[in-house]
Amino acid sequence: MIYHVKPGQVSYGEAIGIILLDSEAPFIPGDVANATTYDFPVRFRRVPGLTVERILKHDMTALQDVMRAGEELKKEGVRAITSDCGFMILYQDYLARELKMPVFLSSLLQLPFIQNIMPELTKVGILTVNSESLTGTILKKAGVQKTDGLAIAGLQEKPFFSDAFIKETGTLNYSEVEKEVVESAKTLQREYADVKAILLECSVLPPYGAAVQEATGLPVFDFVTMIRYMYHAVVKDRRNGYM
Repeated sequence: MIYHVKPGQVSYGEAIGIILLDSEAPFIPGDVANATTYDFPVRFRRVPGLTVERILKHDMTALQDVMRAGEELKKEGVRAITSDCGFMILYQDYLARELKMPVFLSSLLQLPFIQNIMPELTKVGILTVNSESLTGTILKKAGVQKTDGLAIAGLQEKPFFSDAFIKETGTLNYSEVEKEVVESAKTLQREYADVKAILLECSVLPPYGAAVQEATGLPVFDFVTMIRYMYHAVVKDRRNGYM
């Protein structure tokens, strides 16, 4: 086999590029921003100055900075680009159009898929970093047609979650955050008996997905679900079984 250099590329083998917020929190295994979450290599690129506060305010002035991060990842050889914030759906259309490669910036992009595979007249529960920021405009950008089929719970008032990921105190109390996330999911389930699946919008929530599933008995989708799906779409394995 003969290999050829790709001009401007100095390292190889990272199919998924991940655009990061400028956020300082303990990103534990299972989190989108922790490389050990994946059983394949990923490449990260931070957007300086794009804070949690700015993204929750739907700040479009960061568009060109996000685009620059995407361009750098593309130049470094990734095959598809995601992010570590569901609210980066704000920049989805522009990056997908301009980068001309698979771009899936938000976990919310899974919502139409989930709605289509679930029984009619059921709801999808969404746990989000901030329910006030998860507006109809954001959901529309994700391709959601039936907002009445959603039940949304925000974590912005949960003290341990807020301290770690909104106020960014630098400390994460895993067990307490897990309790807050699980209780929020169970509350959704109690209030909406027709919730039959849960989507964890925020990229810091996948580490708690198993606990949410154990507590609710429901299918749980998250950012890592989507990233793994896309990885296996752009990097296909040959199967070497037998019959």
